[in-house]
Amino acid sequence: MAGINGNVKNRRFEEEGTGLGVRHLQIFLLFSGLTVGFAMRVNLSVAVVAMSQAAEINPNFPEYPLTEQMRAVVMSSFFWGYLATQIPAGILSRRFGGKVTLLTGVSVCSVLTLLTPFAASLGGWNYIIGLRLVEGLGQGVFFPSAHTIISAWIPPKERGALATYAYTGGPFGTIIMLATSGWIASSPLGWPSIFYLSGASGVLWVIAYYIWGASSPQESKSISEEEIKLIEMAQSNATGKSQQPHNRHATPWLSFLTSGPFLALIATHAVSAWGYWTLLTQIPTYMNYVLGKDIKSNALLSSLPYIANLVLSFVFVWISKAMQKTSLSLAFNRKFFNTIGTYIPMVLLVALGYVPKENDTLVVVLLTLTVGVNAAIHLGFQVNHIDLSPNFAGTLMGVSNGLASIMSFCAPLLVGKIVPDKQSVEQWRWVFFIAAFFYFVGNGLFVLFGSATVQPWNEPPSKSRRSSIYSELESQKPVNSEK
Repeated sequence: MAGINGNVKNRRFEEEGTGLGVRHLQIFLLFSGLTVGFAMRVNLSVAVVAMSQAAEINPNFPEYPLTEQMRAVVMSSFFWGYLATQIPAGILSRRFGGKVTLLTGVSVCSVLTLLTPFAASLGGWNYIIGLRLVEGLGQGVFFPSAHTIISAWIPPKERGALATYAYTGGPFGTIIMLATSGWIASSPLGWPSIFYLSGASGVLWVIAYYIWGASSPQESKSISEEEIKLIEMAQSNATGKSQQPHNRHATPWLSFLTSGPFLALIATHAVSAWGYWTLLTQIPTYMNYVLGKDIKSNALLSSLPYIANLVLSFVFVWISKAMQKTSLSLAFNRKFFNTIGTYIPMVLLVALGYVPKENDTLVVVLLTLTVGVNAAIHLGFQVNHIDLSPNFAGTLMGVSNGLASIMSFCAPLLVGKIVPDKQSVEQWRWVFFIAAFFYFVGNGLFVLFGSATVQPWNEPPSKSRRSSIYSELESQKPVNSEK
């Protein structure tokens, strides 16, 4: 009877929780880190205009002329480094802790961001290309590290909501930078301050995270015993064993690459990246050449899609929490939101190609909704790596995000081949059809083969075999009885 009462008490303790705790502080720190990280990532997209046209925007600061070809190299250099560190970041964050790798990545980016004006004065755009490449190496650790930290800190029932809160730091940082960079560049502060302010924010975050951040509840100096028990019980109750990540297990690469649920996750992650970057890199060009509307020169229009993405993230979290109170499974929850985040943008993308030139306002609305509704993927595939394997969540994110980054490169290249005439509506429609097709196939695979169950390879086979052998030997031992 006492055992039953204890189990009931434990379940109530897990459901009620402890209100705001140290785990919520960790999520806020991740949100803040991604905010400053994305601010440093996108700062050059606005600053490049002020740097190359300083005579027109703010003649009190140096000008560095830039050809269109060189501009493309400068803007893509970040992603060369970003792609290279995805998989190593997952392995390192699991081995040394997500706090170590995340602190290292943000520290590198912050220092290099502060040095950007100096690098420009020394070697112009060539030095900036090298600097941005190294910044990409630093930021490549962000998502694998964040996934590793979330898998250690967040109970399964809170995982979707709190991970979404953390990852909204990305669009929030983008909004802040797009909304303020133009004003900073034309003010007495000048374009160098775009880098000084964002880099200094990164340094402040590093100090704060060094003091209050932790890779896991066990490493935190401020967490209560009650909250540690809450986290451990919630994670163990989901599968009957602890889901706390272990950094000593060998990485089962073959199991990753032959796992149907993980391959389905890779597919939807890759196509989501294709559609997202098609939108962000090509829609402004489409609007400029086909509709005669320069969205890049308007800070409000540029930030509207990200504002919608941020706001709708909280709406989807509220819906997700309501669904968790029903008998619907976690797998259904993941697939439901992933479908919203991909199939609605799929339809809106196709619709974009048929909006008349005279109705450019409708195009802005469709574009804003397409990027905004895509926020639902945070509750879909974005957190599914942790569902499949808490032990290897960062590594899984590194693999899928690395492949998704390749798709991000390929999307603009294919557009260049398909759309030789940027004023041709018919050619642009093919771009939208291809992105929509990828959305359809990728999410279809996730719905059919995706899972939210911890996979058998989350625990190493060698350990399982040793446990079995040990149990069998124990059962064969003679039982000593008192005489």
